[in-house]
Amino acid sequence: MSYKRLLEVLNGNEMQEWSSLLETQLFEYYSNINHGDYPRWKSAVDNLPIISDVSIDLNLDSVTVGSESECKNEQQAEIKEQLKDLMPWRKGPFDLFGIDIDTEWRSNLKWNRLKGQIKPLENRMVLDIGCGNGYYGWRMIGENAKYVVGMDPTLLFIMQFSAVKKYLPDANIDIIPLGVQELPKSQLNFDTVFSMGVIYHRRDPAEHMTQLMNCLKSGGELVLETLVIESDERVALNPDGRYSKMRNVWSIPSCSLLTQWAEDVGFINARIVDVTKTTAEEQRQTDWMIYESLSDFLDKEDSNKTIEGHPAPTRAILVAEKP
Repeated sequence: MSYKRLLEVLNGNEMQEWSSLLETQLFEYYSNINHGDYPRWKSAVDNLPIISDVSIDLNLDSVTVGSESECKNEQQAEIKEQLKDLMPWRKGPFDLFGIDIDTEWRSNLKWNRLKGQIKPLENRMVLDIGCGNGYYGWRMIGENAKYVVGMDPTLLFIMQFSAVKKYLPDANIDIIPLGVQELPKSQLNFDTVFSMGVIYHRRDPAEHMTQLMNCLKSGGELVLETLVIESDERVALNPDGRYSKMRNVWSIPSCSLLTQWAEDVGFINARIVDVTKTTAEEQRQTDWMIYESLSDFLDKEDSNKTIEGHPAPTRAILVAEKP
């Protein structure tokens, strides 16, 4: 995978130091992949048939690339076979050449809740930390973002993104296969930074907030989504063990505490723009994600509780600005 254009874009947007560091990090990463499924996933992407000049629509609920009429029947069958080899698909939905990838999360619902609550993304440099397979990044490109840089350490998500980008090679979006801990100490220069579903996996929420602040230029906007608990007090749930069968969930704040976390590191105009309980309409098992999903994570007798007895998942979106 080539990151030449991304490095050039970072250099042209006053992030030369990160560009230089990334060049080394990416070389080391791709030189040392030892994941047992990587050859199969890479083969799936490589074997996708080449189809040029495809139509796109990035403003529909499904990220839509190509249409059924733009490929032959045997090509469509081959595309579906290769995409199935990249299961499970968690974030989406996608529509590739008439193939409906019905993902575990109907991520369009969250996107529709937040897109009207943030600054317009047109001509903005965007960093999406914990971006998954890039669904939200494609929607950001649909909103005419200048360039979207995603970060996610999960190799399967990188390969899913690569499958979609194979048909849109000139799109202004890339995903870096690194985690948030690989962010540089140097000041970055993004207009908007997204961190969705990350902070509760970080041992030190203040440190993560500081990292996000460091990624933004003055006047830039933070969009942070997280699990929250219902309380008027500035309190947090610190699960002892798993939460909703998830490991490494360290701290789930109330909305009041979440806002305080942002303000404590210097963000201004911090406000909660959405609070929504997660339901089976938004997260569920599908033919493209055949493993356990939300219904398996909840108490069978009381859907208001997780299987461990904690409050069932509710998610909030915080928006704030860097002075």
